[in-house]
Amino acid sequence: MSLRAVIAGVGSALPARRVDNAELAKQLDTTDEWIVERTGIRTRYIAGDDETTGTLATEAARRALDHAGIAASEIDLIVLATATPDQTFPATATKVQTALGIDDCVAFDVAAVCSGFLYALTVADSMIRSGGAKAALVIGAETFSRILDWEDRTTCVLFGDGAGAVVLAAEEGGTAGILATKLHADGRHNQLLYVDGGPSTTGTVGKLRMKGREVFRHAVLNLASVMGEVLDLAGLETADVDWVVPHQANARILDATAKKLGLSPDKVVLTVDRHANTSAASVPLALDVAVKDGRVKRGDIVVLEAMGGGFTWGAAVLRY
Repeated sequence: MSLRAVIAGVGSALPARRVDNAELAKQLDTTDEWIVERTGIRTRYIAGDDETTGTLATEAARRALDHAGIAASEIDLIVLATATPDQTFPATATKVQTALGIDDCVAFDVAAVCSGFLYALTVADSMIRSGGAKAALVIGAETFSRILDWEDRTTCVLFGDGAGAVVLAAEEGGTAGILATKLHADGRHNQLLYVDGGPSTTGTVGKLRMKGREVFRHAVLNLASVMGEVLDLAGLETADVDWVVPHQANARILDATAKKLGLSPDKVVLTVDRHANTSAASVPLALDVAVKDGRVKRGDIVVLEAMGGGFTWGAAVLRY
């Protein structure tokens, strides 16, 4: 029988500080109404000095392990998706490994920005299917507040910090698990969403820059397209889908994508209103919310999808 990667547990973590639109309006030329109308965002969480991508990732991982009922010692693979690592190197995944008390396992980071969790999930799924891992932690974690230009109201109101994690377990036979994944990248669109710095260019971290209208247009087209592709690979149709857990970038993007697919908005998990855009963390964070509040149940067909800077985009379909 072939091996399949099954989601055994989910978890998430948020910084202590919650920031609403009214607080931002005190320091920016903006209003709660302006932000909500254009993005659907009402609050976000901002990491404090003692909170990092690594600490948030570790807490999300611990909660996922608890939910799965799996000891950290059983994990033989950690793939952490992030665009805001604690250090240029080593990988933040190795910091999570140490914090969890794991002496030896494969641990590395994946950089694909908002699509990072889908890339990390695909890598871990491939390693489990090939027999290279039996139990994996796949984490998306970000502290995007560290790379925002807090004087640019068009970008800084969109993002927040957080982490989400899943435990993947190898199982033989059965019907649950990841059914198909599909990834894309097109580097021609670099200048539409990027950070204007880096170790090899400016020697600085840099700040996030984005051309919102162009990103919106590409996001709707790419997300609708990749969802169709991944369902085809799994031999499924839109009508078979119980839940879509998309990247939480903008409520308007989610609405437009659902309409393009002919999908009921009631089947789309929405958390962008409370978390804002947490980049690689947004999909696993939203999945954790939907599992813990009882919406996503065992046996449900779930599609995960995201698009981010690069551009990169991807989707996965699974039976939870």
